[in-house]
Amino acid sequence: MRKWIIGILIALVAAGSIFWLTADKDMRRLILNMPTNKDVLFWSIPQRDAAFRTMDRVPLVVKSRIISTGKKVYPLPKGAPLDVGIDVEAYMKDQRTAGLVIIQDGKIRLEKYGLDFSGDGRWTSFSVAKSFTSTLVGAAIRDGYIKSIDDKVSDYIPDLKGSVYDDVTIRQLLTMTSGVKWNEDYADPKSDVALFNAHKAEPGVDVTVSYMRKLKREVPPGTKWVYKTGETNLIGVLVSSATKKNLSDYLSEKIWRPFGMEQNASWLLGPTGHEISGCCVQASTRDFARFGLFMLGGGMAEGKAVLPDGWIAAATTKHADTSQAEFGYGYQWWTMNDGSYTARGIFGQGIFIDPRRKLIIASNSNWPHATDRQGGHQAEKRLMFYKQVQLAIDNEAKAIK
Repeated sequence: MRKWIIGILIALVAAGSIFWLTADKDMRRLILNMPTNKDVLFWSIPQRDAAFRTMDRVPLVVKSRIISTGKKVYPLPKGAPLDVGIDVEAYMKDQRTAGLVIIQDGKIRLEKYGLDFSGDGRWTSFSVAKSFTSTLVGAAIRDGYIKSIDDKVSDYIPDLKGSVYDDVTIRQLLTMTSGVKWNEDYADPKSDVALFNAHKAEPGVDVTVSYMRKLKREVPPGTKWVYKTGETNLIGVLVSSATKKNLSDYLSEKIWRPFGMEQNASWLLGPTGHEISGCCVQASTRDFARFGLFMLGGGMAEGKAVLPDGWIAAATTKHADTSQAEFGYGYQWWTMNDGSYTARGIFGQGIFIDPRRKLIIASNSNWPHATDRQGGHQAEKRLMFYKQVQLAIDNEAKAIK
């Protein structure tokens, strides 16, 4: 008996050694810094450093689905190096930036990596995925799966009939003006954003729908903006219901493959099998930048329009005031007064798009805190960086004249 137990232990040690030797460096980093709970807000900085580049391989995290790319890759030629006018290395160190790609006029003007990350890796998007999800609504309208964003949400998600969402339109979900009461406080374990992540779905009902249909109304629809990740998850369920396709396949079909993304991406799944559409696409920083190019180019892929006429202009125009003076809100895009717009995710994920300057800034980071509300001034400093890059490009243009 004793020899049998010793034999098993030796076999387990040998198997573990083989696994360690064959694991890539990102997986080894994850093994050494494995998160011990499902709530990313309570992971340590080293745990997040390891997990953010391997979210679809963290055992505690739910399953994921591949977003396939094709053989043709959208080229990103090198342009003249951009003199931003500040110490970029110091900025990246302060931001704890893993990847920074600046594209201007279709060319890479700056590309740098930190935190032992590289252009070959994939980093999680967090709420940057919201802007991907809203773009798929546009694609579904173009394809005839959705008639209008003024349709009722419950027309496409029958399990919402009889709930507070019976009177809410797709437009109001897109602009986060449903009037439904919601608490997005990441530091509050009793907030909706915390509770709905731990919710157990009713039999036969999607987990997001199961939670959201029990919420109460705060104000009439269309009268108040409140940031609600749960409602972006509803948008994802709606698109999947309308198209009869999962979001990963639909994103691959409409954008990822035909536009020419460089790498396969992945999208984390909720416990009932839908993509967590308010969060969690894993992609390379360059491919996040390519999504910016897709938007900047009018939503075209392989010479064909993916989105309805006027969709991008409407999606990136302010439809609601927010709690942040610098930003308005469009269709799951944060809008700015100068015509620029951004996709933003906690811990420093972002795609900044400035149509006037033909500028895109894609960045992936692991800030010390999720947002400035939890501490630090990383979001404020990132906004200052965006403006510094705009100034540098303007100064270049003046010098040429």
